[in-house]
Amino acid sequence: MAKQKPRPKNPRKTSPHRRPRKNFPIKAGFRAGDSPPLKSDGELDSQEPMRLNRFIAHSGICGRREADTLIERGEIAVNGKVVKELGTKVIPGIDKVIYKGKEIYPEKKVYVLYNKPKNEITTLKDPKGRPTVMDVMKRATDERIFPVGRLDRNTTGLLLFTNDGDLAKKLTHPSHKVRKVYKVKLNKPVDPEHLDLLQAGIELEDGLAKVDKISYVDGTENRQIGLEIHIGKNRVVRRMFENLGYQVLSLDRTMLGHLTKKNLPRGKWRFLKEKEIAFLKMT
Repeated sequence: MAKQKPRPKNPRKTSPHRRPRKNFPIKAGFRAGDSPPLKSDGELDSQEPMRLNRFIAHSGICGRREADTLIERGEIAVNGKVVKELGTKVIPGIDKVIYKGKEIYPEKKVYVLYNKPKNEITTLKDPKGRPTVMDVMKRATDERIFPVGRLDRNTTGLLLFTNDGDLAKKLTHPSHKVRKVYKVKLNKPVDPEHLDLLQAGIELEDGLAKVDKISYVDGTENRQIGLEIHIGKNRVVRRMFENLGYQVLSLDRTMLGHLTKKNLPRGKWRFLKEKEIAFLKMT
């Protein structure tokens, strides 16, 4: 009787090239009970429940803390019923969330940097029909975005637009000390003593105002000044110089946080890169 050949071993068990079985772990940085992750395109995963205040914040109405206030006041309804419990969760695309009689939707977060020219007003709509910054932003995106802070009509330079309410509040609140750098052209040479006074602080009608750093711009006969400031008072740079007897001929914001005007001509805009957005949120 012929000997039977030994049966070959299962190659799936013995092959050194066998790929390990995947256990499909939860994505790094996401734990049970956390807010739902975003899809790769930045949109919310509509199959995952999320806290109601986060849903409201993603709709662009306000930040999360303000959303909590709206909920406690009974101004938010979910599926036809007023909700006042802060821990309430909803599912985007399934639950119907109503604010002021209208349904709201979470939006994709958008961040647009604009190099504003003169004669554009930082407002959503001008009753006099003058050009506004929003006329340009309508061409940038279909999402509802708003300016973070403002520049007056004759001030040029960097202006950020977003529908991220939490980030907007952070960037505009003085406690976060987000730096803004300006280049100022004046009608006459600036006295060195006035530079010291501006850094020490000047009392204006709405309180003390001071710059963080200030210096002359080389080659301008002391008629142009570079300064860094973080306070957010209305027209504060112009008012400080006017208080000292100077007329501001031009005012240009050259930096906002770490963002600069590099490769961004006047009147042009661009979307922020992911690294820039992350850096702003860590500021």
